[in-house]
Amino acid sequence: MTPDPLAALFAELGRLRELSRLEAEFTRRGFVLVAGVDEAGRGSLAGPVVAAAVILPPRAVLPALDDSKKLDAGTRSRLDAEIRRCAVAVGVGCVEARQIDADDILRASLEAMRRAVCLLEPAPEALLVDAVRVPGVSVPQVPVVHGDALSVSIAAASVVAKVHRDRLLDELGRRYPVYGFEAHKGYGTPEHWDALNRYGPCPEHRLTYRGVVPAPDPEPSGAPARRRRAQSG
Repeated sequence: MTPDPLAALFAELGRLRELSRLEAEFTRRGFVLVAGVDEAGRGSLAGPVVAAAVILPPRAVLPALDDSKKLDAGTRSRLDAEIRRCAVAVGVGCVEARQIDADDILRASLEAMRRAVCLLEPAPEALLVDAVRVPGVSVPQVPVVHGDALSVSIAAASVVAKVHRDRLLDELGRRYPVYGFEAHKGYGTPEHWDALNRYGPCPEHRLTYRGVVPAPDPEPSGAPARRRRAQSG
């Protein structure tokens, strides 16, 4: 049966209307500038964690917008450009690998979100955040579990954060070509683990992540006793 393009269009408009339901409720309560906030890169072995905050205008229509993990790279790139073109404000915050090691990934992710929100101009009146609350921000917040699939502004933030981070990892791929960052974006693929085993970590790796720094080889049985005898002799 031939697909009906008009039916597909109405189905997509219906999906987008449902995706905007949370923002519509905020508008009904008098909030105009509602920002969606999300991050990318928490599970990566290398590179920064990146967060984005996006305020969309009321009734924004962005066909194909969805959780960034469900979209291919070309669609994400196109949507990133459209989001930046139509958004009231966009902010992006990054926390580098060394700070992730010093603080832990949760604190680093929250700090990246805080930085992204603080860069919004105009400032938001309320936040919709993917699953967490952003510390150090004094406006009302609603954590939304799986928010990138349930909120249009969180979905937009997920796309912006993912595209921005992917471009940073492409640059790291040029600086450290043996790791192939441009292909796996720092995640633990077999190719990435193989490169780590061969070359060890680079300055952009997260050294506190399990396996990034190889564990020392266990000493053969009897080695400590032999070493003590050698030292006493």
